[in-house]
Amino acid sequence: MHQLPLAGRRIIELGSMLAAPFATHILSQLGAEIIKVEPPAGDPTRKLVRGGPSGTFIAYSHGKRSICLDLSLESGRDVLYRLLKSADGLVHNLAPKAAHKLGVSREACAAINPNLIYCHIRGYGPGPQENDLASNPVAEAATGIMESNRVNGRPSRLGPSYHDQFAGAYAVIGMLGSFLQGAENREQERHVEVGLYETGLHIAARDLVGVQLKTQLLGRAEREPSGEFSMPGYGAYMTRDERWIYLLMLTDAHWAKFCEALQLPEVATKDFGTLRERKKARETVEELVREAMKRVDFDEAMQRLKTAGVGSTEVLPLERVLDAPQAHQPGTLRAVKFRELDFDIPEFPQKNDNRSDLHTLSPAEIGQQTREILHELGLDDQACDNLIASGAVIEATPGSFSWAPVRK
Repeated sequence: MHQLPLAGRRIIELGSMLAAPFATHILSQLGAEIIKVEPPAGDPTRKLVRGGPSGTFIAYSHGKRSICLDLSLESGRDVLYRLLKSADGLVHNLAPKAAHKLGVSREACAAINPNLIYCHIRGYGPGPQENDLASNPVAEAATGIMESNRVNGRPSRLGPSYHDQFAGAYAVIGMLGSFLQGAENREQERHVEVGLYETGLHIAARDLVGVQLKTQLLGRAEREPSGEFSMPGYGAYMTRDERWIYLLMLTDAHWAKFCEALQLPEVATKDFGTLRERKKARETVEELVREAMKRVDFDEAMQRLKTAGVGSTEVLPLERVLDAPQAHQPGTLRAVKFRELDFDIPEFPQKNDNRSDLHTLSPAEIGQQTREILHELGLDDQACDNLIASGAVIEATPGSFSWAPVRK
């Protein structure tokens, strides 16, 4: 069994919903030991689906151990501080005021463990809004994404919480950079701070710079109709048997191959052979592509496109995504059992890395490893019993947060 790069590192997670748990999920996939510290009510994702755990919890909490602490009590905070003394890093996405109230500010944690890498994923970085609350959709609204994504004319959030996940990934990058520094050179690098708002700005940098470019070249702000149709022929098109294919149409060579594959008339390559020409005749080109795709059934279209070397794929519903042979290559999925149900969970992508021999823990029940972790911290059974009796720590309760039965 090969050693992963973060083997031997202990990371404490004080996370809820997605950003911080996603960050520690990646750290776990890189070999770190993750201890998930949860409040008495548990991570909210434990009860989002029919009163029980959601896909978010199952997908990003396997491989972690859970200890349940009431940080509003001094004895609960004392246990957390013991954990922090034993840890290499802390990842949390508490609001700044909540972090101070619960005793996990940057300063408090540095006093407990000067070598701890302190990672805070928050709504906004330093500035006039640094104490404001933000969520994934708030970041979308504030950074230009939502304005162009409308449902029935109303600005709407994207489906997946990409900003949360990007922020989690950025947090991991920051922590890895700090680990590379080494403890002796980490004085200025052990604090990692990532704002959802700043994450959104970085993701939108291409479009924000594009608007500036057009403003300076044309004297006015101008955007492409949308990211989807900035290049004619680059998008989803329906075949004769009403299945959707997404076409990759980035270059003039792609266009030429498509014209050959779908047997478009010579005028398509003669008059629209360059991107500039296709953009000038956007509606005409779009109509050419739509009509060409409507003339063939899905299987024939895919065969022609593949033979010609045109990038394309079927637009798949979620329930069919994992049917693809590509999704079942070694190291891509991990089989995880949770409450007698079986799940195939996509792994952190690492090229040519067969992780099938690596063990993972099933997603933990809330506080499932509470007593186990307390023992590791040097507390005996009597001390554990006293803490449990006080309510400062909580053990797992069998059957807690169970899914509501399906009504037929």
